[in-house]
Amino acid sequence: MTEKELVDLWNRNRNQLVVAQFAPTFLLITTAGLVPALRASGTFNVWAVLGILLASGILGALVEYSAAHEAQAVARDLKALNSNSSISRTISKTSQWLHVAKYLTPVIFIGIFVALSFALLY
Repeated sequence: MTEKELVDLWNRNRNQLVVAQFAPTFLLITTAGLVPALRASGTFNVWAVLGILLASGILGALVEYSAAHEAQAVARDLKALNSNSSISRTISKTSQWLHVAKYLTPVIFIGIFVALSFALLY
């Protein structure tokens, strides 16, 4: 692949990573704001909401992980080209930060999910 194709692929993966965070983040924020109303609506509704959060979070984490992993592969390919372009060097250097999206972001989701579970169930 050419440098331009790899940079385009990097940008697509980066955009996919950002978009994958929208639904879980929106659901977590909305749920946090609706805790009293959800608790008042009954146990079955609370469990349904927890199921929705869990399914969305798992799917979001999988998409984030794969997009970040693929972007890191693109960065390795860019580095292998030995290009002197600033963008290729920058992508190669910053790609290590994608470990945050791969590992830390799902851990934060789990923490928030646990906190919301306690808020809804107790």
